[in-house]
Amino acid sequence: MCGIRIKKYLDENGIKYTYVSEKTGIPMNILSPTLNGKRKMTAEEFISICIALNVSTETFSEEN
Repeated sequence: MCGIRIKKYLDENGIKYTYVSEKTGIPMNILSPTLNGKRKMTAEEFISICIALNVSTETFSEEN
């Protein structure tokens, strides 16, 4: 799942979930379960996270 790949990226780069929450406007009670694979991520949330992290959407594709 995309959320788990994003979580791994955040952990590897020392980026806090609170930073992503603040930059995207996604509340922590939505963001946390999404990154833990317990909730499906919307396309809008995915794009917002990529923009906040300044990375391409391909960064989190299954091929990478």
